[in-house]
Amino acid sequence: MMGGTSMMHWDEHGYRLYAIEEGSSERIIAFSFGKCCLNRGVSGTTYVRQVIYGEDRLLIVQSEDTDELKILHLNLPVMYQAHLATLFLVSLFFKMLLLIDSGMYQVSYILQNWPVLHVAASRDGMYLAVAGLNGLILYDIRLKRWRVFGDVSQEQQIQCRGLLWLGKIVVVCNYVDSSDTYELLFYPRYHLDQSSLLCRKPLLSKPMVMDVYQDYLLVTYHPFDVHIYHVKLTGELSPSSTPSFAVRELSIMTAKSHPAAMRFIPDQLPRDYTLKSDISSSSDLLAREPSRCLMLRMNGDLSLLDLDDGRERELTDSVELFWVTCGQSEEKNNLIEEVSWLDYGHRGMQVWYPSPGADPFKQEDFLQLDPELEFDREVYPLGLLPNAGVVVGVSQRMSFSASTEFPCFEPSPQAQTILHCLLRHLLQRDKREEALRLAQLSAEKPHFSHCLEWLLFTVFDAEISRQNSSKLQAGVANHAPSLLEKTCDLIRNFPEYYDVVVSVARKTDGRHWADLFSAAGRSTELFEECFQRRWYRTAACYILVIAKLEGPAVSQYCALRLLQATLDESLYELAGELVRFLLRSGREYEPTNADSDRDSPRFLGYFLFPSSFRKQPQDAKSSSFKEQSPHVSSVKNILESHASYLMSGKELQKLVAFVKGTQFDLVEYLQRERYGSARLENFASGLELIGQKLHMGTLQSRLDAEFLLAHMCSVKFKEWIVVLATLLRRSEVLFDLFRHDLRLWKAYSITIQAHAPFAEYHDLLEELEGKLSSSANAEGT
Repeated sequence: MMGGTSMMHWDEHGYRLYAIEEGSSERIIAFSFGKCCLNRGVSGTTYVRQVIYGEDRLLIVQSEDTDELKILHLNLPVMYQAHLATLFLVSLFFKMLLLIDSGMYQVSYILQNWPVLHVAASRDGMYLAVAGLNGLILYDIRLKRWRVFGDVSQEQQIQCRGLLWLGKIVVVCNYVDSSDTYELLFYPRYHLDQSSLLCRKPLLSKPMVMDVYQDYLLVTYHPFDVHIYHVKLTGELSPSSTPSFAVRELSIMTAKSHPAAMRFIPDQLPRDYTLKSDISSSSDLLAREPSRCLMLRMNGDLSLLDLDDGRERELTDSVELFWVTCGQSEEKNNLIEEVSWLDYGHRGMQVWYPSPGADPFKQEDFLQLDPELEFDREVYPLGLLPNAGVVVGVSQRMSFSASTEFPCFEPSPQAQTILHCLLRHLLQRDKREEALRLAQLSAEKPHFSHCLEWLLFTVFDAEISRQNSSKLQAGVANHAPSLLEKTCDLIRNFPEYYDVVVSVARKTDGRHWADLFSAAGRSTELFEECFQRRWYRTAACYILVIAKLEGPAVSQYCALRLLQATLDESLYELAGELVRFLLRSGREYEPTNADSDRDSPRFLGYFLFPSSFRKQPQDAKSSSFKEQSPHVSSVKNILESHASYLMSGKELQKLVAFVKGTQFDLVEYLQRERYGSARLENFASGLELIGQKLHMGTLQSRLDAEFLLAHMCSVKFKEWIVVLATLLRRSEVLFDLFRHDLRLWKAYSITIQAHAPFAEYHDLLEELEGKLSSSANAEGT
C-alpha cells in the first residue's frame, strides 16, 4: 500500500483490520491479528504455557522436558477458516510442532460460537479453556481431545466474559442476558454439564478485574470495590461426589481510578515449602491468605495494595505489562522464585526482588532495573517460563506466500534468560548457598553456559568501573570477599568455569586481566587443568592470557606442549593457530639479528610462504636450521616428526589435513624424505595399502588424492605419482610418465596383471597400452 490508505476499520472483535488503498476503492485488504493471553482484564494467565489466540486457532509456547521451547499450532473445532502462514522458527531454543484437530462438530454449533474471545490455561498447562460468543470448550493437550457440552441448549446459556482456573476447576464469569446480571460458574474439568456444576455465585455487577491464587479468588467491581472469595473444597473432585464451597467476602471501597489488572502477592515462603492438598484447620487457610495485591491502573501506574487496610503504595509508572512470580509455581525447579515480579514498559523489562527485612516489599529496598535485562525492542514479551528461567516474547517477520501477492507476517518466538540477574542478586546479598542451588537447577539448561558468562562479565565490568571511580579516593581496607570473588567461587562449581573465565577475558581489555585472574585463579593453573582434561581448545584460549600475565617464555612453553597434544589428537586447525602464535611470539621475543635473518629466511618460508623458499638445496638442512633458536627449532622438529609419523603409516587423509591446517611445506619435506619416511618400498603393496587408506569412493578422498598427486608431481616422485594416478585413473598423467620410461611401464603392466586385486585397473591398462602404441607408431613414422 505504497499510496497510503483512504479508510481503515477494525472488526467487532479486533481480529481483523480492513483497509482500502488510496485511489483503489475496488479492493479491500484484510490484515489478520492474534491476541496475547496476558494478565489483564478478566482473563487469567499461566507460567507453564504462553498463549496467542486468533479467531479460530491457538498458538502455544511451552517449555518441554528436553529444555527446549516448543510451539504448538492448534486448530479449534470451528468451521470458519482463516489463513495463517506456516511457522518457521529461527531461535536456537525453539522447534515447531503442528497439531491439527481432526474432530469436526455440527455446523450449527460451530457457527454460533465463533470467534474465540477468551482463553485460559490451567496451572500445569495441560488443559485449555476456550470460550467464544457462547458456550465453553476444554482441550486436553496431553490426550489431544476436546471436551464440549453435550446439551447445546445449556451451552447457549453461557456468555463468557472471563475465564480462570482454580486447580482442576474452571471458573467462568457468565453474563445472564435475561436478568442483565453476572455470575461465577464453577465447572470440573472432567465434565461440562449443568448436572456437574459445582457452584453458582451471583456477582454484584460486571467485574473489571479477576485473579486467583490457590483457593482465593479476587473480583473487583466498578469503581473500585474489591471482593475476595475463599473457595473451600470439602470433598473430592470426582464424578461420583459433589464438593461444597464456602465463600468469604472482603470489600475495600476507594475512590481511586479504575485498575486494568490486579494480581495477588502471596506471602514469601521458604523454598522448601510444599503445599499439601489436605488442609487440617481453617487457621492454616487464613495464614496463607494473601494480604497484598499488585495493581496496574489504566494510566500505567503500578502500585502495591494492602488488602487489610486498603493503603496503596505507588511503585513505578509507564508500565504496560507485569507478571507476579513469587509463590506462583509449585515446581521444585522454579528458577524465578527469588523474584517478586517483573514489569514491562518504555524502560524495558524491570525485575523486582523482595528485600530481606521485616517488610519484604519496602520500596527503597527494591532493585528495580537490571541494565543487562534489555529485551529486544522488536520483541513483545508474553510471559515467563519458570522452569526454563526465561522471558518469552514474540516478534513478527515478513514472509511471502504463493497464495497472495502481498507479504505475510509470521509470529517468531524469542527467549531471553534472566538467570544471571537472579544469581547476581543472591550473591550481592551473600546468599551463596541459595545461588548455588539455583545454578544447579539450571545446569542442564541449553543456555546455562551463556548465563554464567554473562554473569561474570557484568560483575567484572562493574568491578572495573568501581575501581576507576575510586582510584582517587582513599578507602578503608576491606577483607570481605568481593562480588567478583563470590561469582568466581560460584562458577567454579561447574565444568563450564574454564570456558567462562577465558571467554570473559577475551571480551575485556587486557589491561584488566590481572584483576580478573586474581579472583579466578592463575592463568597457568587454569591452562594446566584444561590440558589435563584434554580440553585443548579451551586451553589454547589461555595462551594469550599467559603471554600477557606470565611472559612470552611461559606462554611459548605452554603452546609447544599444546601443539604436540593437538597434533596427536589430529586437531590440525587448532595446531595451525598455535604454530602461527609461536612464530609470531618467537619473533617478538627473540632479539633482532639482521645477519641471522639474512642467513636463514627458510624457516618462515617453510611454514608461511612456501612459494618463496622452496628451491633450497638438500644440504641446507645442516646449515640454516642450526642457526635458528631453540624455540623455532622445537616447532620445526614437532611438525616434521608428526609429518614423518603420518607418512610412515600412510595416513594420507590426515597428512593432507595437517598440511592445510598448519601450512606445512610438504614439497620441501618430500624432497628431503624421498629416501626416508616418504619412500615406497613396493609398488603392489603400496597401491593396495594406499587405496585402503584413502577410501577412494568418497569425494573428499579423491580431492585429498589430487592434492597429494600435485605435490608429488612437483618433486617428480615417480613411485607416488604412479600409485596416486592409478587410484585416480588419471591416464594422461600415467601416459606422460610411461612414454619417457618404458621400463617403468613394463614393470607397471606386469604388476597390474599379476595381482588379482588389481583386476579393476585392467581397463586403465588397456587404455594406456593403446595410447603408448599409438605414440610409438607416430614417432616411428
